[in-house]
Amino acid sequence: MFGALGMLAGGKAIALVHQRSTDPLEYVDYRLAETPEEKDEIYRLRYRAYLREGAIMPSESQRVTDRYDDLPNNFSFGIYFHGELLSSIRVSVLTCEWRGSPSSEMFADLLHPELERGKIIIDPTRFVADPEKARKFPELPYVTVRLGYVACAHFNADIGLANVRPEHRAFYRRVFLQEPWGEPRLYPGLIKPVGLMAARYPEIRERVFRRFPLMRSSAFERRMLFERRSERRPTANKTILGYGRTAIAAQS
Repeated sequence: MFGALGMLAGGKAIALVHQRSTDPLEYVDYRLAETPEEKDEIYRLRYRAYLREGAIMPSESQRVTDRYDDLPNNFSFGIYFHGELLSSIRVSVLTCEWRGSPSSEMFADLLHPELERGKIIIDPTRFVADPEKARKFPELPYVTVRLGYVACAHFNADIGLANVRPEHRAFYRRVFLQEPWGEPRLYPGLIKPVGLMAARYPEIRERVFRRFPLMRSSAFERRMLFERRSERRPTANKTILGYGRTAIAAQS
């Protein structure tokens, strides 16, 4: 629902298999990138994926990063399958006080009024998959964008977003009940424009859960995913960033 792609290579949507002999999450490990090494692995994966699909120009650094990656309201995850990094997604939590994310910049005219009204918005971006490894795991797009749903539940979000290319709009509308909010615009560093899709999370949550039980999460899982290492050390010097109905503690 809340990713930048949601598709396999070639732009084709997949159908999530509802009846499987094994749980799609059984061998999946979601890891919040916090160390320089963890982040660098994700930046290199972004580069390979974006270059493969023609979304960026080649660069000497062979990495893709931006100013949002280290903001305290942004969470970059690596999705590992059998110990291999297969995909990544960044989840931004937007409030009236914290507005740092690509969608908040590109579509400020549409999103800032919602934030002024006290809405909490989840903005998942930088959804990328390893071009060579993703084929072994056809449910990977769903397993990856699931983190948007987990974030919506954890932060009691009002709105969930997706930045998608025009050819992917129908997929997000049909599968995840999102509606177009903004016509395609160009984000700095990318050479293909993306449009804004959105859904009011409380209104569509149960319908999506009935269709895709995979998107459900427990309070324990949510806490473990979005709790930074600095929060686990009682003696750490922390700055609490208020999110209205919840809070994030970040190392200061």
